[in-house]
Amino acid sequence: MEARFVMRSILEGHIPAAAVEYCYGLWERYQFDFVASRPRRTRLGDFTAQLGQRERITVNVNLNPYNFLITYLHEVAHLEVYRGYKRRQPPHGKAWKNHFSLLLQPVLNEHNFPLSVLAPLLHYAQNPTASTGTHLPLMQALKNIDAPKTHLIMVSQLEEGQTFLLNQKMFVRGTLRRTRVVCIEKASQKKYLVAAHAWVEKV
Repeated sequence: MEARFVMRSILEGHIPAAAVEYCYGLWERYQFDFVASRPRRTRLGDFTAQLGQRERITVNVNLNPYNFLITYLHEVAHLEVYRGYKRRQPPHGKAWKNHFSLLLQPVLNEHNFPLSVLAPLLHYAQNPTASTGTHLPLMQALKNIDAPKTHLIMVSQLEEGQTFLLNQKMFVRGTLRRTRVVCIEKASQKKYLVAAHAWVEKV
């Protein structure tokens, strides 16, 4: 009873209200350990499984409700593939894509996501990738939810040739390469790849 209360409380505190019953139902069906983890720079969540133990899913506690929901379903898709195929499938191969797409279907509506996120998410869900960060429109939409109430702007929103400050260094915005932007540091004239969704100060 206590585990059920804790799980429901976590979901109620971190995902859109309309998705709570659905996500709680997945936990009840699969009975995995779940942790709202401290923030990690290299991952939004993860799935781990060891022989003889319950599978474990973690999602970073600092994600906004929409990103938390997407990440939660991303990891549940890994669990489904593990249960169905064990270790015979690539981590983000066809089986995982199919399971993740199906898990997303019940929440792809305006009850769970604002239209600004839903539109790119619908496109992403047709062929999901290992990270939402590789789908720039979706990543930008999710980052806009967290937009700092300051004068900062995302690198991708600058025009080529515009100057910006990042980590107390001056850069010139260059061309976009998938999810990163080629930028030139003015002092050294060295080229750097900056994440397209990085927050910077426009000069």
